[in-house]
Amino acid sequence: MKLKQIERVKKISKADFVSQYVKKQIPVVIEELTEDWPAYNKWKLSYIKEIAGNSIVPLYDDRPVNHEDGFNEAHTTMKMSDYIDLLLEKPTNYRIFLYNLIKEVPSLKNDFLWPDIGLKLVKQMPMLFFGGENSRVFMHYDIDYSNILHFHFHGEKQCMIFAPNQSKFMYKVPHALISREDIDFDNPDYEKFPALKNIEGYITNLKHGEMLYMPEGYWHYMKYLTPGFSMSLRSFPKNIVNLSKAAYNVFIMRHFDIMMRKIQGQKWIDYKNEKALKDTNQNLQRTL
Repeated sequence: MKLKQIERVKKISKADFVSQYVKKQIPVVIEELTEDWPAYNKWKLSYIKEIAGNSIVPLYDDRPVNHEDGFNEAHTTMKMSDYIDLLLEKPTNYRIFLYNLIKEVPSLKNDFLWPDIGLKLVKQMPMLFFGGENSRVFMHYDIDYSNILHFHFHGEKQCMIFAPNQSKFMYKVPHALISREDIDFDNPDYEKFPALKNIEGYITNLKHGEMLYMPEGYWHYMKYLTPGFSMSLRSFPKNIVNLSKAAYNVFIMRHFDIMMRKIQGQKWIDYKNEKALKDTNQNLQRTL
């Protein structure tokens, strides 16, 4: 894979952010956007445990998609205080994914500011994500094709991202938002997945308080280098084609996939994985 470091700036004006990155759909890391937020000093795992310890949170691990699972269905639940103790004690695959903890603990709203950065952010959906050391978020893109502001706190995580035009080499699973789950994007098997050699993308390590801008429909793979958590703020896609794709994903694709899982069971999952392999290798042959 051909990966280059994501551009970084310490601060940036609204006009420059929109003209240089949003309009061009190029990712960027803004290093000091959160330094005037209360969260910059407060948002550590110990603080989350203190104010949200009694919340029961949904957890996900790295098991492959199963035909019996619902769309984004949690694998288990745990008390937040117990989960944070686990994160700090030892590496774990358990992650919190797409959870609106701020809805459960409204005081968290006072800890961050909505950035005046040229994007109309959806204020009902500040999502939090937590992970333990070496836990990984499978390669995927978001169902709504949003522009995403991804802020990281407490520790460090690695972000590997790819533009939508790289989908032809991603071994994308049809009727889904993921690539094949047996791909190790840290150590790709190029014999089994030769098209990965052609992928061009970006990589960076996010540290406490830094923000990564991910443009519409970007693939992303995240690995927590230390225990930590992140917050995503989103802005609906500006591109009308991406907006229509988002509507299709939300109102048609996911419901069709759930129905087929119920009808065909594991055969449907196996069919999709085989088709991902076949289709991507055909795309590769067309480029040779």
